[in-house]
Amino acid sequence: MRLGIHIIGFDSPKEPGGLGPELAAAGAAAESAGVGWLSVMDHHFQMEEMGGPDNAMLECNTTLGYLAAHTSTIQLGALVTGVTYRHPGLLAKIVTTLDNLSGGRTTLGIGAAWYEREHLGLGVPFPPTGERFERLEETLRICLQMWDPQNNGPFEGKHYQLAETLCVPPPVSEPRPEILIGGGGEKKTLRLVARYADTCNLVAVSLAEVAHKLDVLRRHCDDVGRDHTHIRKTAIYLGDSVQNGDLDTFAREMTRYAELGIETVIVSPPPGAAPTRWIEKRAAPTARRLAEFG
Repeated sequence: MRLGIHIIGFDSPKEPGGLGPELAAAGAAAESAGVGWLSVMDHHFQMEEMGGPDNAMLECNTTLGYLAAHTSTIQLGALVTGVTYRHPGLLAKIVTTLDNLSGGRTTLGIGAAWYEREHLGLGVPFPPTGERFERLEETLRICLQMWDPQNNGPFEGKHYQLAETLCVPPPVSEPRPEILIGGGGEKKTLRLVARYADTCNLVAVSLAEVAHKLDVLRRHCDDVGRDHTHIRKTAIYLGDSVQNGDLDTFAREMTRYAELGIETVIVSPPPGAAPTRWIEKRAAPTARRLAEFG
């Protein structure tokens, strides 16, 4: 089992210009710890439960580009991009650019978006839920077409029309960047995972809940004739054992999740914490413990 780090806060350090050096140091610390995944949120306002828009938030793709320049091995991605924030053709180009500049270390993490306040605040259209999922499916199809060297043109969808799906240079990743779809919605999200994604991302609310979601995913895979074992399973861990340094409890919990097929568990520095120090103190020993699982 691999450990992933998801950075959710950007309020440390406070001094102007301090975020860049801190993030560069955090990336180096994560690689040194043996962490396999490093992600940031794709939000423009900080979420309400983490202090709201008065707290700092960085644009995710600019941040990932900076992290790419200060790392060399770790996989990078958004957890997850809201489908409403960028036109699909531009999103594919952004992800392809990051994939090229990082040497093939990019994941397209994507979801249907949900944070209405930042949409309204910044003037970004916020369609109803059903339409957002329609746009998500079209976006996935557009990205796959743009990453297909044999198909450069047009795309005609209900919400998006592209005259040319050119993407030059192509991605470095083979055969293309990994696609991760975040969320556990059983009727729509997991159906899209079965059809389009390489990786799913669930929230580890409980062992029973994750087992149920994976069973739903298996049924969707059966419906489309896909082997569910070809989809990599990841989960966000919300428990307290990592924060408390209780690695024995964490290891017992993760043994059970690993038995379900979870390959990567993702943890976050708490809001307001300096990520580098937290990674060195908490993530490094956690990554070593997870490596014992093979």
